[in-house]
Amino acid sequence: MAESHTPAQQSPVSAPAPAAPVKTPPNKRVLGVVALIALVALGAGGRMWYRSSHFVETENAYVTGRVHPVSSRVAGVVTRVLVDDNQIVKAGDVIAELDPADHRVRIEQIEAQIASAEQQIGQADAQVAQVKAQAAAAGAQVKQSEAQLVRARQDAERFGQLYNDTMKAVSRAEVDASSAARAAATADVAARRESASAALAQVNAASAGRDVLKAQVKVLQAQLKDARQQLAYNQIVAPVAGRVGKRSVEVGARVQPGQQLLAVVEDEVWVTANFKETQLAGLEPGQQVSLEVDALPGKHLMGRVHSFSPASGAQFALLPADNATGNFTKIVQRVPVKIVLDPNDVKKYAGRLVPGMSVVAEVELGQKVQHTQTAAVAH
Repeated sequence: MAESHTPAQQSPVSAPAPAAPVKTPPNKRVLGVVALIALVALGAGGRMWYRSSHFVETENAYVTGRVHPVSSRVAGVVTRVLVDDNQIVKAGDVIAELDPADHRVRIEQIEAQIASAEQQIGQADAQVAQVKAQAAAAGAQVKQSEAQLVRARQDAERFGQLYNDTMKAVSRAEVDASSAARAAATADVAARRESASAALAQVNAASAGRDVLKAQVKVLQAQLKDARQQLAYNQIVAPVAGRVGKRSVEVGARVQPGQQLLAVVEDEVWVTANFKETQLAGLEPGQQVSLEVDALPGKHLMGRVHSFSPASGAQFALLPADNATGNFTKIVQRVPVKIVLDPNDVKKYAGRLVPGMSVVAEVELGQKVQHTQTAAVAH
């Protein structure tokens, strides 16, 4: 019988041990980039801290100027327009003209009324002179009647002395006639005096009528002056020197008093910067301001703090916020600050700096400003 053979058991072979991880040296380029980023961040943070501590700035700033709206003072139809958009004008230059026909007719009417009233005054003067003559005649008649009355009284007294119980040198009829003459003279004096009073009343009435006519003439003369002024208002003139903007007037248009036709913008400009109220502690008039105008990229303008607004912008709003409520939320307010530009910059960029342009204003804190310089800037 054959013997069975079993394969010999082999001893297990041990697996090779894992190799130890090899430490790769750090990439110097990566370290350099990280270090550079850290330095840049540190520098940026330091710069931000430094600028926040030594500078205040705002982007809420705009170029400001004086814009004069031009409107008509009388109603009328435009017959001529003598200016164009953006044209330079001087104070007093005629901008537009209205049809003067209606106002000329009004002037002629008033002049005719004045002429008629002056003729009536002439007639009143003649009437006054006439009644004065009548009053003078009445006064003379009064004096004549008074003299006759004196004589009649004397005659009556003499006849009374000559006719009594012891002596009858004259007849009773003569005594009665003298008494009657005295009474008649007395009545005539009274009548003459009444006539003289009536004549004086007529003089006063005629004089009063003449005075009324003269007052009417003065009223008409005032109306004539006003009508001539209204006629002059048919020429619409520029109130100041500057440039024409926002023109809306055209020939043939009928305009009403107060209707804006265009605007004249003066050449003088400044900057109104709305700083936060928390930024005002280090600001004072006279400090130098660095300005960047969006319309002039890369150009740096200089200015100086002129003055501060007497109230925050919210106080001048059409509907100021009412904070006396239960859901009050504190909001940092902004105060307008006027900044005057350097005259050289204004001259250099004349015509390019116009009201409404956006500006970035920056002020370095800690500037030493002399009081004399501050006073000069304020004025």
